[in-house]
Amino acid sequence: MAWNKPKPDDRSDNVEKLQDMVQNTIVNMEKAEATAEFAEGEQRAQIEAKNERRRESIEAMRSEIKDEARAQENNYQ
Repeated sequence: MAWNKPKPDDRSDNVEKLQDMVQNTIVNMEKAEATAEFAEGEQRAQIEAKNERRRESIEAMRSEIKDEARAQENNYQ
């Protein structure tokens, strides 16, 4: 029985992927804010809560971008 080797860890494009994720999240927030203008009550509260979670995610992704950029500069050592 042949064992499958795991793929090597290729982190070379992580910064770009994370930046794309941040941009996509910002676009989703903007769309949600536009929708919230016409929402009321519970629906509006849900949209606002989700956007708050998105803000927290963006903050975490930006921190990870900094970490990945440092790792790239140090050749992942």
